[in-house]
Amino acid sequence: AINKHNEREPNKRVIFLNYSAVDPILTNEKCSFWHFRFDAHADMRMAALMEVMREDKAIKSVYLIGQDYSFGQAVLREAKKQLAAQRPDVAVVGDELHPIGRVKDFAPYAVKIKTSGAQAVVTGNWGNDLTLLVKAAREVGYEGSFYTFYGNALGAPAAIGDAGIGKVVAVADWLPNVPGAQSEAFYQSFRTRFPKPQDDYVHMRMQLMVEALAQSIERAGSTDAVAVARQMESANVQLSGQGGSMRAADHQFQQALVVGVMDKKGAPGVKFDVEGSGYGFRVVRQISAAKAQQPHSCTMQRP
Repeated sequence: AINKHNEREPNKRVIFLNYSAVDPILTNEKCSFWHFRFDAHADMRMAALMEVMREDKAIKSVYLIGQDYSFGQAVLREAKKQLAAQRPDVAVVGDELHPIGRVKDFAPYAVKIKTSGAQAVVTGNWGNDLTLLVKAAREVGYEGSFYTFYGNALGAPAAIGDAGIGKVVAVADWLPNVPGAQSEAFYQSFRTRFPKPQDDYVHMRMQLMVEALAQSIERAGSTDAVAVARQMESANVQLSGQGGSMRAADHQFQQALVVGVMDKKGAPGVKFDVEGSGYGFRVVRQISAAKAQQPHSCTMQRP
């Protein structure tokens, strides 16, 4: 849509700064000069989760479940690919897609997961599709782990509750409990400014995105879309001990990733909780930007 708009309206061109849509296709086959992604795409996130799963030798089988749309399909596809490469000893005992946002009772899915004998579930689910899934699994007595993309935000920790302690694993570009004085000071400052639990929505990639935009406008000396986009291609930003750079070839932001495990606030490594829930994530793995990067198939068409 943006490509067509910018072709039809050359004097009203816009740039798409993407902070959360992680379907890999957006920086591969469907890459666009006008699109810049600041979140790690699904393949990058899955690789980070596999860093943790690879060392958990207790896992002998996994159940894959996701939302039936392009993103959910991409997650399961990549999970199978990376499991085959990194944990060929792990059996995939379930591979299932469900309607997005329409399932109110996940008990039937939870029963299948438990019956399968899987020690872990891998899912890209978010929102109610994640929280209801985890809660249903606990209600039927499933005791395995959940390797998630979004278990750390948007109400998930509070909704999951004690069922997630030591069981829900989440990958992110940053977590409040990332070690380091600069990161801690950044989050403390945010919570001081926005103390209400419902306002606890802060992701480092969004801060870095705004920094990159400001840097690009300043370097361009203009707000012209083409000029700003050309500068954005070489953006390199740092903030509170975190940072990253834009890869010009596909417009995928390159940054470090972290993996955390859910626990109660006050547990070792869990100074901060999420959204006033009383639960936070202890960082168990930090992956450098160089290691997190993935190859691309983008053939960029520039104006």
